[in-house]
Amino acid sequence: MDVQDGPRFGPASGATPDALVVLVHGFGADGNDLIDLAAVWAEVLPDALFVAPHAPEPCDGAPFGRQWFPLWDRSAAHLEAGVAGAATALGRFVAAESARLGLAHDRVALMGFSQGAMTVLEAGLRGAVPDPACILAYSGGMIGTAALADRLAAKPAVLLVHGEADGVVPVAASRMAEAALQEAGVPVRALYRPGLDHGLDEVGLAAGAEVLRRVLGGP
Repeated sequence: MDVQDGPRFGPASGATPDALVVLVHGFGADGNDLIDLAAVWAEVLPDALFVAPHAPEPCDGAPFGRQWFPLWDRSAAHLEAGVAGAATALGRFVAAESARLGLAHDRVALMGFSQGAMTVLEAGLRGAVPDPACILAYSGGMIGTAALADRLAAKPAVLLVHGEADGVVPVAASRMAEAALQEAGVPVRALYRPGLDHGLDEVGLAAGAEVLRRVLGGP
């Protein structure tokens, strides 16, 4: 199945896009869940186009929302196959958008929340989205950390942000991802937010803005 187009924002400057920021939602949501972040991050990237695609599949067992991969079977093999398929689908979407805009790989940033974070880490590190400028992964983690070095295709700047009170995806998931990334030589910064549940806060968003400004912004 293919990723579906979703809401878009920008460029806030009205100029031709010089960067693409792809916002990847979590399980049971859709692109509308994250597109409001674009107005925040457009303050540091006024010439960027932000797009929040809808995941390719309707959510298993739910009357609304979408999923990047199913979660009914949480065995390692099933999750690894699921996230790999999601990353491939996201890669096709990003490739089409980049080609339409005439942008090189290093002008693309990936951001994901929860299941979306797992998807963008897979896509950006293992080649489905080649050599992105950065990966911002919020409240997620990485599936298949043990095999990371064997399949590592790129070493973009990675930001991990996770609430220490997360009751949906335990903060240990990002701590494991941080350790695996460090071991593989990927430049990673991790930010753990005391008292934050499964969500975003201003500190984490500001950290994401700083990474975007550094890798995609002007002088």
